[in-house]
Amino acid sequence: MTTEVNDTQTVLKCYHCGDICADDSIKSEDMYFCCEGCKIVYEVLNNNNLCTYYDLNSHPGNDQKGKAQGKNYDYLDSDEIRSKIVEFSTEQITRVTFFIPGMHCSSCIWLLEQLHKFEPSILESRVNFMAKTLSVRFSNNIKLSQVVTLLDSIGYQPRLSLDELEKKESAFKDKSLIYKIGISGFAFGNIMMLSFPEYLSIDVSSTDLKFLFNALIILLSLPVLVYCSSDYFKSAFKSIKQRFINIDVPLTLGIIALYGQSVYEIAAGHGAGYMDSFAGLIFFLLLGKIFQNKTYEFFSFERNYKSYFPISVAVLKDGDEIYTPLSQLKQGDKVVIRNNEIIPADAYLLTGDANIDYSFVTGESDPVQKNPGEKLFAGGKQTGGLITIEVMNEVSQSYLNRLWNNYLLTGSNETGYTHLSNVISKYFTIVILIIGAASFLFWLPQGIQKAITVFSAVLIVACPCALALSTPFTLGNALRLLGRNNFYMKNALLIETLSKIDTIVFDKTGTLTQTGAADITFEGKPLTTLETGIIKSMFRNSLHPLSKLVHSALNNAGYVVIDSFRETAGKGIECRYEGIEIRAGNSEFTGAGELSTVTQAEFTNSTGSRIWLKFGDTLRGYFTVTSKLRANLDELFGKLKNEYDIYLLSGDSEKEKIRFEKNFGEGRMFFNQKPETKKIFIENLKNEKKRVMMIGDGLNDSGAISSADIGVSVTDDLMSFTPASDVILKSDGLKNLSGYLKFAKSSVNVIKFSFVVSTIYNLIGLTVAVTGNLSPLFAAVLMPLSSITVIAIATVGTIFANKRRGLEL
Repeated sequence: MTTEVNDTQTVLKCYHCGDICADDSIKSEDMYFCCEGCKIVYEVLNNNNLCTYYDLNSHPGNDQKGKAQGKNYDYLDSDEIRSKIVEFSTEQITRVTFFIPGMHCSSCIWLLEQLHKFEPSILESRVNFMAKTLSVRFSNNIKLSQVVTLLDSIGYQPRLSLDELEKKESAFKDKSLIYKIGISGFAFGNIMMLSFPEYLSIDVSSTDLKFLFNALIILLSLPVLVYCSSDYFKSAFKSIKQRFINIDVPLTLGIIALYGQSVYEIAAGHGAGYMDSFAGLIFFLLLGKIFQNKTYEFFSFERNYKSYFPISVAVLKDGDEIYTPLSQLKQGDKVVIRNNEIIPADAYLLTGDANIDYSFVTGESDPVQKNPGEKLFAGGKQTGGLITIEVMNEVSQSYLNRLWNNYLLTGSNETGYTHLSNVISKYFTIVILIIGAASFLFWLPQGIQKAITVFSAVLIVACPCALALSTPFTLGNALRLLGRNNFYMKNALLIETLSKIDTIVFDKTGTLTQTGAADITFEGKPLTTLETGIIKSMFRNSLHPLSKLVHSALNNAGYVVIDSFRETAGKGIECRYEGIEIRAGNSEFTGAGELSTVTQAEFTNSTGSRIWLKFGDTLRGYFTVTSKLRANLDELFGKLKNEYDIYLLSGDSEKEKIRFEKNFGEGRMFFNQKPETKKIFIENLKNEKKRVMMIGDGLNDSGAISSADIGVSVTDDLMSFTPASDVILKSDGLKNLSGYLKFAKSSVNVIKFSFVVSTIYNLIGLTVAVTGNLSPLFAAVLMPLSSITVIAIATVGTIFANKRRGLEL
């Protein structure tokens, strides 16, 4: 039971939301509630052993008074409406994202991510607190309406608007801030005009004008107090209610002190008070707030999808495959999807045997077979032969971005500097309140007016916002600039990790070698026209760099319809044609090492990658692929060797060693590596306390990429990246790798500098305020100005670092 005792009576507070109870009639066990809704929510939580919710914050629940209980959501189960809401659905699993406006604290996050304890059919629920969204993945044992009913029953009713769903993006934009700026600016200007007699020392005390002017000033100030500053009062009230003091608490006290002092002086006839300072304070605070919001929106990681994924997909146009950027993909386009390629948008299957792995979406690797005409969802990965799809909807950047960020998500969402700024902000407010109270007591003997002025100035000028903003704004701008330079990172928090890298591991094929240029020869029994067509059709199904090179070399051959296709990572590919199994790959996969028809001397005659070819039980020969190295590698490694430990891991034989020895040196190159041994190598480096970056093509080295501190997937043209990667790097940007790493370090230095500037500002501002030399109005100008200064430092600092490292703006 929650009670508060005052001089006359005991006040009952609702155990769930903290509001005052009208009486003690609504009760469960020894808990009192303000309404039946709050009681129902408590009982639901209690019955599911989830009352830890109340331990995280005091009275964390949303007020349920006036909310309809037992609302019917059955309409959500109609196929037409359901298709507009869900993001992904198979016969077994559905995924949907809701906008939850009632989400407001850490207890909300904890509870919403425990939905599986209410309903076992809910497999996962994940919160994006900044966007106030909840992504829910549930089995189809329950209906969509039941999921929404559950959310409503615990006090988190989703906002469902079919008009907004049609627009495919959240349209919950609040224009009240603009209105508040307009009203406070209007009041500020007019109060200043009415205060001219005071400014000019004109005596109007003997006229009726003084009463009129003062009445108008108070009238103009009321909407500023009640409406324009309401967000600060609400935030402070919620903070105190949760037994936590945020930055709006001292700000609110300063506003109340300034307004109260002004009303007192006007009512007592001592003067016009500080209503101009009060209105100006609110106006400048709101102006700074909207500037911060606009700037943060600009730097937000939810970037326009035109800059998302520096890769393309193969669109069929007049029978030819034309590589088209995702931003230009349109409804109705026919797209060719190969083995291990991600489906970029919701689509219908036209041709081919689709075996779709939705682990990128659901987290579970359980391929689903699809037939022509059936719907395929964005984010699925084809595992098998080539398929053709028809795009239903344009690419949704925010959806792909959300999938990428959630894939294999572990650990904290805070960097070291983010955590530091949060800790400072937490204790900063308490320190400021103590300083403000001490300043008030110190100046009180000089008069209540002076004491209140100093108290207000101290509470207003001090602000941890600059500290809190320096990290997200710097990293956000750095993320944007890296994206412009073909280094596309999963999220901004990884930039700090990038700055600490000391070891870089390279894959060879498709990373250091070009995927579109090579010398290719075939040794063995000549192939017939039909056999060449079979081989070309088989290689067409694979995204592996060597497969694409061999496929391109067979440009004079036609295609045939093969019966099946399978690719084994790190080994090779196989298909069947009229009952005959055809294999292409390494000697182990094809059995070449066991056959005496090819001598050891022949095996070591040439350099390059060797792809053995086997029809049935007969080894027919091998392709030798000598890939050309990417440009500027000597320059790249010349920059890296002095600052980083670099290694080469390759699945090829040691024949390739001579090509890379000058760049890596002895003992730094490892050949005949399988995908699992690459992963173990990375893990061993990390066990030695190394900060490791793994750079590969994302196909045979996805395990190593996911194990590294920073995993980089290098791509040329196709959507062949691994979802486990942290970075997608356009291949022609590889030469700038040293610049990217130095830029990340420079960005962290910008954060450090911003911290210093913010600290100096607060020390100087507080010193001037405490000594009584700072007016509340000027403090109101300085407060947002400090945040704007930090934003400017973050922007200019990262742009300068970007230019200094030779990158594009």
